[in-house]
Amino acid sequence: MGEDEMRMLNREHRERDSPTDVLSFPVDELGASAGPRELGDVVICPEHTSDMTEAVVHGVLHLCGYDHERDEGEMLDLQRSVLAGLARP
Repeated sequence: MGEDEMRMLNREHRERDSPTDVLSFPVDELGASAGPRELGDVVICPEHTSDMTEAVVHGVLHLCGYDHERDEGEMLDLQRSVLAGLARP
């Protein structure tokens, strides 16, 4: 997604008038699911992302309910662990 679109989404959904690297939009909540759970969408702005793999992992962790702005480092610790476990070129 381009920088202008990302800025618009960030302003619309987070009330922050600036582009960002990654945004996550959950589809299913944590309640019961009739079938396989659909987590949602991860939107990435390449102009603000130095590592695409890290951005994807970060976005998916948000869809799984983690929030680095509210926890005490758990999400970013898990993110580092996941990234360390991935075979990366």
